[in-house]
Amino acid sequence: MSHVNASESSETPARNWLKTLAKYREPSQMRSIVELLITGIPFLLLWVAAWWALSISYWLSLAICIPAAGFLVRLFLIQHDCGHGAFFANRAANNWVGRVLGIVTFTPYEVWKKDHALHHASSGNLDKRGFGDIKTLTVNEYMNLSRLQKLLYRMYRHPLVLFGVGPAYVYLLRNRLPLGFMNSSKYWLSAMGTNLATAAIGGVIVFYGGLLPFLLILLPITVMAASIGVWLFYVQHQFEDTVWAETDEWDLHDAALYGSTHYDLPMILQWFSANIGIHHVHHLYSKIPYYRLPQVLKDYPELASIKRMTLMESFSTVKLRLWDEGQKKLISFQAAYALQPQKI
Repeated sequence: MSHVNASESSETPARNWLKTLAKYREPSQMRSIVELLITGIPFLLLWVAAWWALSISYWLSLAICIPAAGFLVRLFLIQHDCGHGAFFANRAANNWVGRVLGIVTFTPYEVWKKDHALHHASSGNLDKRGFGDIKTLTVNEYMNLSRLQKLLYRMYRHPLVLFGVGPAYVYLLRNRLPLGFMNSSKYWLSAMGTNLATAAIGGVIVFYGGLLPFLLILLPITVMAASIGVWLFYVQHQFEDTVWAETDEWDLHDAALYGSTHYDLPMILQWFSANIGIHHVHHLYSKIPYYRLPQVLKDYPELASIKRMTLMESFSTVKLRLWDEGQKKLISFQAAYALQPQKI
């Protein structure tokens, strides 16, 4: 897509889908409870298994940490649905399940919920970048940076930082404070309450099992899950024909549907990622529980083809780092260099 405003293109205005999607919004309490149990119980059992495996081989323990990380990603995505009020019909149930899961995912629920709501409200708006998104500069903004600033931006957008160091920093360190919402007691309470609960639970485990075994399991599971989570978030918005525009040309619904991918993953990965790959539908109507998203595509296959991206295709998005306002697409540093070689 080359423009945000769908009325100026061949694509159907996203708002036309809202009435159709509304019928999928009601969660099933029993289904939600089952989803929680089939995710939470295996996660705990894998933790126990990884701890037991330490007595045999750390490599065996580390191998067990891999599926445990997958279940942690799924727990985070259940927390994500709670934040949207989509997992249970009852608001209090969503919030309390979300808060408890926030302890497990190292993510203070109220802080994340607010930040993520701002992301949904401003996704694709060039004038409102900075909430829950990957920092993305336009070509012109990048050109006007100093050499040091350009270097820092290149470092930030490097895969080892974006999907390695960065996620670990965010979930282990940055989430300990309500950054961006420091003037609100509500978000301080969320962050500090999560920190205290995490420390208390961790303290009990360390007291009975020791610090080193605890860290040898906790760190790889958390870091792997964080990296997977950031990758999923990245690839769902950072693709060549995504949607960005200034406020006067930006449309909330069109940016949601056409600025998000349908990340068509293999079935097992789709399960572990709680259907978050059906991101374009989720962004357009975030009240739909994740377990009802596949039915939307089954009933309306035309939605499945919108911004569809396969697993193999997604790896090429890593090179896209700047928004070209002229061509209305994300481009690489190399492409930007070809446009204005004297300024890179």
